[in-house]
Amino acid sequence: MPSTCRSPLAATTGGFAWLILTAMLLLTATSTRAQQFSLQTTSDTLSFLILSDKGRPVDQWKLPFPVYQLQVGDIDGDGKPEALVGVVKTTRYDPVEAKRLFIFKCHHGRIRALWMGSRLGGRLIDFRLKEGKVLTLQAADNGRHAVVEHHLRDFGLGFTRFIVANVTREEALAAFNK
Repeated sequence: MPSTCRSPLAATTGGFAWLILTAMLLLTATSTRAQQFSLQTTSDTLSFLILSDKGRPVDQWKLPFPVYQLQVGDIDGDGKPEALVGVVKTTRYDPVEAKRLFIFKCHHGRIRALWMGSRLGGRLIDFRLKEGKVLTLQAADNGRHAVVEHHLRDFGLGFTRFIVANVTREEALAAFNK
């Protein structure tokens, strides 16, 4: 049975913050399913991924670095939403601070990491979900850009296909936003 978690913000600022968090959860509902992900940002470098069940927070995952995006959707085909979180940080394998992509799922009422990516093929500029696939806008060292479609595999993201490759930033943005 999942444990009930209260946000650290609610514990320090009282009921008003809890009311705001509850309103945020309702506004960020991903579907009519009971389990939903949302993001609570407490500072530039501290956010919490919140898992709610029927509108009540049941778990959270601390993200102690800048978060630039949250996308929620079913990318593994099980009918349940996964959370894709864009963060800015270094990794053990790539010491340069850059945009990274983390993927989380709900497992027995708890948030579990599916993948905490250190790097894709190129430098990650942006990502979005489209029809159960992950599209990434990437830049190469030579200044050219690509839009790549990925699918979730047993560990991390797998390459599906290039939407466009070796194009200008403007051409890549047009394909990415299509």
